[in-house]
Amino acid sequence: MSMTDPIADMLTRIRNACSAGHRRVDIPASKFKAELARLLRDNHYIADFKVLSDGQRGVLRLYLKYHNELPVIREVHRVSAPGLRRYVKYREIPRVKSGLGMAILSTPKGLMSDSDARTAHLGGELVAVIW
Repeated sequence: MSMTDPIADMLTRIRNACSAGHRRVDIPASKFKAELARLLRDNHYIADFKVLSDGQRGVLRLYLKYHNELPVIREVHRVSAPGLRRYVKYREIPRVKSGLGMAILSTPKGLMSDSDARTAHLGGELVAVIW
């Protein structure tokens, strides 16, 4: 089974695991997804993540974060898709939920949160938004 958008698949698995109240979710690993997981951890959306070996591509295991039994991640949306890429200049980077959420950008210097990209004056592909 080939997948056209592995990032959308990752975000959907996170969304589903949160609504089902799971403590962790396993996703087929890739460097990009591991980088995305690092960004989510550093911005306190997930507790932690590990890349596990399964003899093939590897598995990315995310440990989800809850506050008062509610998932920290309320919503997560894919913005740029393989069929329609969305690029933004640094001045056009959206503020998600008045700064309470986070936009994830793929910049020339790697994946960044919206605030880091603004500080670095870097635009890029608007991968997803999360709050």
